[in-house]
Amino acid sequence: MIPAIALEKVSKQYGTFTAVDQLSMEVRAGEIYGFLGPNGSGKSTTLRMLLGLIKPSSGKIQVFGHDMHTERSRIMGKIGSIIEKPDFYGYLTARKNMELMARAAGVRYSSKDYDKLFDLVGLTGREQDKVKTYSHGMKQRLGLAQALIHNPDLIILDEPNTGLDPKGIIDLRNLLVQLNQEQGKTILLSSHILSEIEVIAHSMIVLNNGETVAQGSVQELLSNEDLHVEIETNGNAEETLQLIRSSAWLQHFAGQEGANFRFNLSKPMIADLNDFLVAGNVPVLRIEYKRQLEEYFLKMTGA
Repeated sequence: MIPAIALEKVSKQYGTFTAVDQLSMEVRAGEIYGFLGPNGSGKSTTLRMLLGLIKPSSGKIQVFGHDMHTERSRIMGKIGSIIEKPDFYGYLTARKNMELMARAAGVRYSSKDYDKLFDLVGLTGREQDKVKTYSHGMKQRLGLAQALIHNPDLIILDEPNTGLDPKGIIDLRNLLVQLNQEQGKTILLSSHILSEIEVIAHSMIVLNNGETVAQGSVQELLSNEDLHVEIETNGNAEETLQLIRSSAWLQHFAGQEGANFRFNLSKPMIADLNDFLVAGNVPVLRIEYKRQLEEYFLKMTGA
């Protein structure tokens, strides 16, 4: 299958400064792909090259098998994007803004089509309000409506969670999953909210100083990383501690606070530890674990 995005040894120099260095990556059609890196890592430069806003100094960019250098206009019809903050005519209503966007994109929309679009991004009932009255989060939603207006196959989002409250972040997550699973949209998602990438992305790449430091499926990249596991017990804490110290689980033991015991474990080991405690007559009340994409990210970027 032709990949949605294929970059081959792409570089971008500004004078003597190298913003992106020999970047190669492939995004499969139909997946959600996380695009990660600290500030100054080359993410924004790469996204702008993907959209044809700037030209690479060297290398090759293809979108759905089409070369960005020779077929940019054909490619743009397949892409919807939000780069930084979306911008609109504040004195016009959201509906009027979308009508202008549709006209510019050469898309013919009926009234029902607009209703569906506003419902999809959670702005039903506010489409006749002027955009200058919108909160930042609402403008982000309207930006996503703009990105979707021509029904693109590929959606590129640069920090779409910026300014959203917790409910807005969850709503956006659910919408992206819906677009991916129900409509088959390929999504390239840059975000500083790493927990969101971990939850919804199939694959990811981590950039640092313009270079790739990690790339692959999210599950595989994190499979060798220990989880932070906390177990709450209802037995004698000192006896439980002695039981742990006299076992092979001691090498995974990370600390204790009262009846709460912390471990660093791989996911398959959690059930084995639970069985061990139960067999030792330790009542287990709660088990919680945290995936550590944040720590993995910091380790890979040297932060």
